Amino acid sequence: MKIALLSDSHSHIDNAILTAIEGVDEIWHAGDVGSWNVIDELQIIAPLRVVYGNIDDHTFRAEYPLDLHFEIQGLRIFMTHIGGYPGRYASRVRAIFTETPCDIFICGHSHICKVMRDPKYNHLMMNPGAIGHHGFHVIRTLLLFEINEGKLDHLQVVELGRRGRKNKFKG
Repeated sequence: MKIALLSDSHSHIDNAILTAIEGVDEIWHAGDVGSWNVIDELQIIAPLRVVYGNIDDHTFRAEYPLDLHFEIQGLRIFMTHIGGYPGRYASRVRAIFTETPCDIFICGHSHICKVMRDPKYNHLMMNPGAIGHHGFHVIRTLLLFEINEGKLDHLQVVELGRRGRKNKFKG
């Protein structure tokens, strides 16, 4: 199963993003979507799993959850927007780890692409960075990977160019 993991689009979608995620089986968006146009364009490519972020309005919050727990091929996945990383998790998230352990923890918000193994909670933390132009990040990023027989495989960071250089969307 091929997965595209993205976050922090902040209402931005362009051909570079759509080309990078072409052919995936699912798209996971870790919040701060920003506009329904992003959802519309992504769901043409593949089924979506989405959590809302701090910039998402009441319409997103009515449609999507703050936290998403799901399982694929035996891997327990927990996705939220604001989570932190090993040694610096939000207290709300630490409490969830204790009650509902996961194998993969996904968050966004920081705009910093980071993948780390957490020995304390025994999971892989993944933050795909940001695909949008709003924020302090320099390079727009997303993650592509596969889940094969219950294992995460072929993890790849995709760089989409510098923030601020908007590519015209033709769709």
